[in-house]
Parts: sequence; structure tokens; C-alpha cells
Amino acid sequence: MQVQILPTTDRLLRLVDAMAGRPVVLLADLVADVFITGVPKRISREAPVLILSYQDERLTPGGGANAVANVAALGGRPLPLGVVGDDPHGQQLLRHLEGRGVSIDGIAVRPGYRTPTKVRILGGGKHSIKQQIVRYDIEETLTLNGEERGRFADLLARWAGEARVAILSDYGYGAVEPGMLPQVRAALGERATLVADSRYRLGEFLGLDGATPNEEEAEALLDAAINDDPDRLEAAGRRLREKLRARFLLITRGSRGMSLFRPELSAHLPVSGTDQVADVTGAGDTVIGTFALALAAGADPLEAALLANYAGGVVVMKMGTATCSPEELKRAVQSDPRPLKELRWGLS
Repeated sequence: MQVQILPTTDRLLRLVDAMAGRPVVLLADLVADVFITGVPKRISREAPVLILSYQDERLTPGGGANAVANVAALGGRPLPLGVVGDDPHGQQLLRHLEGRGVSIDGIAVRPGYRTPTKVRILGGGKHSIKQQIVRYDIEETLTLNGEERGRFADLLARWAGEARVAILSDYGYGAVEPGMLPQVRAALGERATLVADSRYRLGEFLGLDGATPNEEEAEALLDAAINDDPDRLEAAGRRLREKLRARFLLITRGSRGMSLFRPELSAHLPVSGTDQVADVTGAGDTVIGTFALALAAGADPLEAALLANYAGGVVVMKMGTATCSPEELKRAVQSDPRPLKELRWGLS
């Protein structure tokens, strides 16, 4: 078996510091997450449904926009490329990103387009944790037009001298196309690292350097169940990495942690923190944002996976779509030695 030197806590902490100011290009489906909260009032006489007394409403970056927000929260410099509508949700999303110090030069505003929005309605006692009751999605897919493609190409050319890592965050709304992968690589250079997260068609993004599917997505791509079987997991990780022609593959496994696959060697990371989570909304965006930013800061894939694992453990303890700060990430690294001590190796 290939010898792998395990990173130290000090090395991971230095990498967190090195994230500051590192540019990461994000070609992303930008989504608005809206949370409406209320206090239970009574059961309606019109239908057997709960009536809530409206309490609050907030919008946060979701989908690929959440990956952008996480890179910014960790001190990186996200360079997003995407499309929003000229509707209120699109306008609010742009203001939120600008408020986080994100440049929105690469975000096109398309007239008449409805920004993809996930609206979650939550209820609970006035001073208690709110529980999600129902969610509805406002969804509209698009095909990039010539003006939007030209804008993306111009900005990629401008960023070529500085950015060496890119995320493709594909939620199926049309702003991220597999055919754009060669264009991104050509613009950023052959030494660039391209990482993708695709909800429905990761298998079409051939030639990536890395990908971060969850276990369910990996099973769907291979048409094979893993069922928490270590041997099946090893075989699935090896097959999927080879199928994608990727240098590394990070499969997220919820409460069972993460598994990193590279040629000849795999590493299985236990979950960071506790498996008694508060909310998993957007955790995958935190993972790919942290993973890519760590690579931009000089981490190797294992170090990046460890930091992404720690960041994921931080955000699932927060309600709603959340981000992780450098201080929170450092505290997690310092306080939880399990991902380093209990990491298991395997032959990939």
C-alpha cells in the first residue's frame, strides 16, 4: 500500500489561515433560500391544517450561491458566474452576496426569469426551535444565451492569471453545462483544479479533477447500492472515480462521514462533531466550498477533505442554510481529534 503521511492539527490550522484572499471561480446555479417562520395558532376550520401566526421571513444564498457564501465566509475570494432573474428574490440574493463582500460582476440578470427559490415554512413555539412544516420550490430552467456566454468567457479570461481552482455547482437549472468544462480549463490553464457537484448529471462532466457527490448520488450514477458495506463502498468509489476520469473523488455519507478515493488509495473519515444534527440544509455546498478553497490554499486532497469534514460538522449544528467562519473551523479542528485519529485507509 502507498504510504500516506497523515496531516497534523497544526498543518490544518495553517491551511485555514492560508485560505484568506484565495480566489475560487464558481460556475453555479444560483438559488435563493427563503425561510418563513410562524407560531402555531390553531387548527383551521376550513381544512385540517395548522394555522401559523407569521413571525419572520429571511432570504439566504442557496444552491450554488451557498457555495459562494461559504467561500466568502471562510475568507476566500469567490468569483461567481451565474444567472438570476430581475424578480425580488434575484435582487435580494444579489444584495446579500454583495453584503458578504462578493463581487457580482459575473452574475447576469435576465429580465423575466424567475430566480430558483426554495421556500421553507417553519413553525414552533415563540422561543423554541422551529420545525420545517412544508417546502415549495419556484423553479425555472434556462439555456444560456450568447450574451451570457460571452460575459462568462470574458471574465474567465480576466481571472486566468489569478484563479487556479474552480467549482461547477450544477443544480439542474441551466447555468452550468458539462460542455463548458473544457472552456473553464482552457481559460484557467491546464494546471487548474476543477471540482464539480452535480445533482442529476455528474456522469456528463468528464475530465474533472474531482467531484463531491453524496452517497445516494454515487449509487444512482453506478446503479448499485452501497448499503453501508465497506467492500461495496471501496468498489463504488473506485469505479466512479474511473468513470469520471477524475484524480480524486470525495463521497459524503452524512452521519457516517466522508470517503476520499484516489488512485491506489482511499481514506475514510468519521463524521466531525456529533451525529445529532440540527439541520443538514446546504451542508453539501459547505463541503465543496471548503474543499475547493483548501485546495486553492495549497492543501492536498486529503487535507482538503479533512477541512471540509470539519466545516460540514459546524454548519449542520446551525438552523437553515449556514456558513462556517475561519474561527469556527479552527475551533472544530482543535477540539475534535477523531477525524485524524480514527481515519481508516483502504486500497482504492
